[in-house]
Amino acid sequence: MLLRETSKIISDAPSRERGTIVLQVLLFASIAIVMLSGIVGWGIANSKAARFAEQRERAFQIAEAGIDYYRWHLAHNTTDFQDGRATTGPYVHEFTDKDGNILGSYTLDITPPPFGTTIVTVKSTGTTSSTPPISRTIEAKFAIPSLARFAVVANGTMRFGVGTEIFGPIHANGGVRFDGLAHNVVSSSQASYDDPDHSGANEFGVHTHVNPPPGSGTNDTFRAQEAPPTDPVPARTDVFEIGRQFPLPAVDFAGLTSDLASIRASTQITGYYWGPSGAQGYHVVLRTNDTFELYRVNTLVDPTCASSGQSGWGSWSIATTTPGAQTLLGTYPFPADGLMFFEDHLWVDGKINTARLTIGAATFPDNAATRKSITVDYDLEYTNYDGQDVIALIAQNNINVGLTSSDFLRIDAALVAQNGRIGRYLYSSACDPYGRPYYRRNTITLYGMLATNERYGFSYTGSTFQCSDLTWRGSGYCYRNITYDTNLLYGPPPSFPITGSQYEVISWREIANP
Repeated sequence: MLLRETSKIISDAPSRERGTIVLQVLLFASIAIVMLSGIVGWGIANSKAARFAEQRERAFQIAEAGIDYYRWHLAHNTTDFQDGRATTGPYVHEFTDKDGNILGSYTLDITPPPFGTTIVTVKSTGTTSSTPPISRTIEAKFAIPSLARFAVVANGTMRFGVGTEIFGPIHANGGVRFDGLAHNVVSSSQASYDDPDHSGANEFGVHTHVNPPPGSGTNDTFRAQEAPPTDPVPARTDVFEIGRQFPLPAVDFAGLTSDLASIRASTQITGYYWGPSGAQGYHVVLRTNDTFELYRVNTLVDPTCASSGQSGWGSWSIATTTPGAQTLLGTYPFPADGLMFFEDHLWVDGKINTARLTIGAATFPDNAATRKSITVDYDLEYTNYDGQDVIALIAQNNINVGLTSSDFLRIDAALVAQNGRIGRYLYSSACDPYGRPYYRRNTITLYGMLATNERYGFSYTGSTFQCSDLTWRGSGYCYRNITYDTNLLYGPPPSFPITGSQYEVISWREIANP
């Protein structure tokens, strides 16, 4: 119709105007054709982009399916890192829709956990069946967390005194009195409890006796403002920088006490088992060249003072200035599996470099009267603080710091007192074997974690003395610094307890294809 009308207009027009009209029609027709071509091209490009975006999204979802599949696979077989096959990867799986139509495939590259960790790395590349095929890759890390989730975890009631500074979470199944400085959450399984260190009514499950600002010092009697029915609970960020939580579910402390019998059985096979010493016990000195010196301990320091009445009280220090106090039994390389076991009391110190060790002390059958303890009197150190170095000391009874311990003592380790406590005995001013005031020590620094069945402690109230800028009353270490080693959560020491068999996703990212 339009062409007929156009033809009519042209035919009716004067001859001199016909050329001009034809040119205008051709011009507008050309513009229309160009615009129409552009619209068609834009539509085609959009269609291609939409199909490409759809295929890219499909490739991404296929890659995600591979990650989900392998997490499911590990949930059913926690130690299979070969996709149920007897061959090395990569492993290819077809990906289909609900009707069985193949939409693409995912390819899995699986990296087993490095020695001493539970971290599995899974790389999944999803590829579509389109032409051309499109691929996208996701990398995820799975791990089973260990029970080393806290800087300090206790099965009973805990008290942290003035001068204590802790970097890392703290939890007690009993109540917690905290009079130092906590840089992370302090929690308890108790809503309230009767603090055994003073009389009066129950106080909060986590409470402090530090006087609130602008006051200073502590009050050792019942604190009404730190007790029910005070509501809300005071924040007290001067003590609890991140906060306090109570009541929370109890920690399964039985899981924190690694199976010493299992470690013993393993070391009896590898040759890193030592039976009763026939003397006071053994002394292990760790070296950075992956060896250790082993001594038999013959003589302990005489504390020259009366017993405090505490169970197991003694100097718990080797009489190093006495000839024949210990006998060198040999120098040995670190075990390949990192496990050592001693069926006697044990002293440990020294330094490691890129080593992972678990050292246990116990005697069987288990009897409360014969349980074995581990003592650290001199520095026990790492060279590296990035997870390459890790030590666990697991004692059937106590983890001790003895009378003649270093004035400035550092312990880098995960410490576990299975049935006893981690700490130092009460030594009076009369405990002076070498003419030095060993009963008073300056600073202990703990890097790792502490798991103690009974109440921990490295200091006791008593007589007054000046410790640097702090006037402090008592015996033991004036300053107590505890820092949590976060590497322990997914990279625990050999045979250290884990929470279960379920892997958690600890990292997830898309990575560029080569």
